[in-house]
Amino acid sequence: MTSTILIVEDEIFVATDIARILEDAGYSVAAIAADRQEALEAGPKAQIALVDVNLRDGPTGPQIALDLSQKYGIKIFYVTANPTQIAPKADTAIGFIRKPFSDDAILAAIHHAAGNADRLSSPDVTLFPAADGSLRSLG
Repeated sequence: MTSTILIVEDEIFVATDIARILEDAGYSVAAIAADRQEALEAGPKAQIALVDVNLRDGPTGPQIALDLSQKYGIKIFYVTANPTQIAPKADTAIGFIRKPFSDDAILAAIHHAAGNADRLSSPDVTLFPAADGSLRSLG
């Protein structure tokens, strides 16, 4: 089964670029959401979300990710130029991709989140440590 991805990003050119990368690789994009309301409405359709920190309604990305994680169990990768602003961090957060990103970074993160990669194949993606100090697993 192909994973369905929710893109939470208010810059339309960035969002459509991410959608193109994902669709070209065979993934389905559930929606592009520019704010909290749109993201939560699209949440039930996705297994993975790429979430920016600063959105149309302010620095709401971390709370949106937390809500998506708690309500729908969605795996989260943040896509941000400001990783220090990721707080609170969602329980299902795997890591972050720093902006500006490459196609390879987006795909490596999604392959990892979807369980289609044994190990992360991009140096541009940072994984969060699990509670035991190991890198976040996909279990």
